[in-house]
Amino acid sequence: VQLVESGGGLVQPGGSLRLSCLASGFTFSSYAMRWYRQAPGKERELVAYISNLGVNTNYADSMKGRFTISRDNAKNTVYLQMNSLEPEDTAVYYCNTRLTGGDYWGQGTQVTVSS
Repeated sequence: VQLVESGGGLVQPGGSLRLSCLASGFTFSSYAMRWYRQAPGKERELVAYISNLGVNTNYADSMKGRFTISRDNAKNTVYLQMNSLEPEDTAVYYCNTRLTGGDYWGQGTQVTVSS
């Protein structure tokens, strides 16, 4: 199982970024996917969830209306569109899936929101 995130970077407050997570090593379309984030000195927190076929999504309260999770099962990729970014969104963002054997994580991608 491999999860590889990309798309992070430095963005000004109010800006947008789209993160991608390319998955391999398992049947991607059979499993839900999640994005988490971890800011310096804080615990890792759930950002968004999407069911295996993309029918159901869920977001942490502070991300509702600003972030959108989506997936392309033909490309084995899950996305996180982030709009109206705030300095408080600065964190390392991780892709996650939960298989029979346990939780799997990517290496993370850094998002920094700063002027």
